[in-house]
Order: sequence, then C-alpha cells, then structure tokens
Amino acid sequence: MTSRIAVLASGGGSNLQAILDYFDQLGDRRAGTVALVASDRPASGALTRARAHGIASVALEDRTKTVGVPLGQALDEHRIDLVVLAGYLRLVPVDVVRRFEERLLNVHPALLPAFGGPGMYGLRVHQAVIDSGVRISGVTVHQVNEEFDRGAIIAQWPVPVLAGDDAQRLAARVLRVEHVLFPRIVNAVAAGRITAARPLMLPSHGDHPTFSLSRDEGCLVADVERLVNG
Repeated sequence: MTSRIAVLASGGGSNLQAILDYFDQLGDRRAGTVALVASDRPASGALTRARAHGIASVALEDRTKTVGVPLGQALDEHRIDLVVLAGYLRLVPVDVVRRFEERLLNVHPALLPAFGGPGMYGLRVHQAVIDSGVRISGVTVHQVNEEFDRGAIIAQWPVPVLAGDDAQRLAARVLRVEHVLFPRIVNAVAAGRITAARPLMLPSHGDHPTFSLSRDEGCLVADVERLVNG
C-alpha cells in the first residue's frame, strides 16, 4: 500500500512537478502518491499544477484565520501519511509537527545547519552563501521540527560555488540538484528505506560527481539513485 503524500508549496511548484514526474516514471514501483497539494497562497503555481494533474488542492487559512482551511484539517480530510514541504515559507503549526513527527520533510537549498533559519529562503540563501566566500553549497532534505531548518538531516548533496556566480546562477545550479535528489528521498522515506537514523551519507568532495562540470544530468541521476537505492 502506497503512502498518501501532501505537498505544501508557496510558489510555482517546480519541486512538486519533479516529484510528480519521478512518481510517474516509477509507476507501480512508487512508494507514495501525491494525494493533496496545499498552499498558503491561493494563486500559487503549485495549486495550478495540482489541478492540472487532477490532484486535490487546498488554499490554507491566512494569518487572520478568516479564509482558507486549517492545515491540520486538510491533512485529516485527505488521510495523509507523509507531509512534504517544497518551497513552503510558513512555519508549520506545532500540533501538526508533533502529529507528523518523522513524517514531515523539507528541502532547503544549502548545506544545513549553515545558511538556514528564519528569513533564509530563495535568493537570500544563495546571496548569503556567496557573501560568505564558501566554495561549496548544496541541498539538504531534513525532518521538520518546531524551528526553521533545525530538524534531523535525512540527506545532503553538495553543489559547487563557482567563480563569477551570482545568486541567480547559484540558485539554478542548486535547483537542478533539488529536482534530482528530493523526489528520490521522498520516495525512499515513504518506503521506509531512509530515516534520520539511517540517512543518505554525504559523498566525499574528492570523488563527488557534482564537482566535475563535465558530468551530465544522466550521471547525476545515476549517482543519486545508486546511493538512495543502495
């Protein structure tokens, strides 16, 4: 029986699309099905993508609680097993965090615990990375707890910061890796193959494919899948 997954997103939903595409690729081998897409922004592209795929979509209540559906109610109504944050910018309510302990995942566009926390999202993260002078950034998938970006790490994948990078160029490079790594981790968590107690180990920098600019998308996919699937 596959897990029923809710994807929460505030923006265009490119990571949602990557998950949907990967699950379509897996077919009957997938460990989960996206049963709900919810957003704190009623006009978000993520909700548009959900409707285009025939997936239930919900606009969540705003901070005034006068419009929209409470997150916990939406998850209950759609019998959700696993919650995935894909560019969701609001703090998840404490009651939901506690109810979905170890079943609530987020993807962050840096190597946590660096460059995380309140206000660290989108281009702000990548600009902070560039301003710091570090040569390696990356992608982190982690469990969600009651603090921004402080839950147990499930998987990380490094991405080089290149000479001449600006925030937009680095963001595009990191997002490419997000679209490969995140769907595979979501599926592996749904299948019970990866947990915070058994995370995907970060490959060493010396032999990591991300650091060879001649490696193509197919090589990146193959190396991620080799590590995720054993």
